[in-house]
Amino acid sequence: MIDPAVKDDFGALSARLRDFVGRRVERAAVDDLVQDILLRVHNGLPALRDEERFGPWLYRVARSAIIDHRRDRGRRSLANGYTSKLATGESDVEENEALESACAVSLARFVEALSSPYREAVTLTELEGLSQRDTALRLGASLAATKSRVQRGRALLRAAFEKCCVVTLDARGGLIRCEQRGTGCQRR
Repeated sequence: MIDPAVKDDFGALSARLRDFVGRRVERAAVDDLVQDILLRVHNGLPALRDEERFGPWLYRVARSAIIDHRRDRGRRSLANGYTSKLATGESDVEENEALESACAVSLARFVEALSSPYREAVTLTELEGLSQRDTALRLGASLAATKSRVQRGRALLRAAFEKCCVVTLDARGGLIRCEQRGTGCQRR
């Protein structure tokens, strides 16, 4: 537990957070994430009502930042054509890149085919990496409506993609195989 008295000692907080974050994310992202957490703590500290709850609040902020980091990394990997880390050889890497590139092109076509409110919500959140709150502001819709549009858009997208393609994922959600189903898929 973190003593509320150390809330102004960012050096001590940084050391504690580095251990906490280091167990949950890749080593390359630890320093950036700790800095982001400390910035969030600094900005949110005036809103903290109970000084004794500082430790649990700090860890809640850290967990939220870690979740945001993982979501952002997932969105960027989808948008940038992420290559599966399970590839073992050079030919496997090239094969996975070609497979994921082909699926990304197909997925982009499916996103374009979504009806208007779902297409914009999915494009902004999943492909451009905006938060649902920022997407709501950009679309001029409520946060609840935007969340609903994103969820419904994802469901429609998944149904359309699964109708057209057979997708096999590994345990971590990495793409292993993607094949078009016979003639059930119309090229858009």
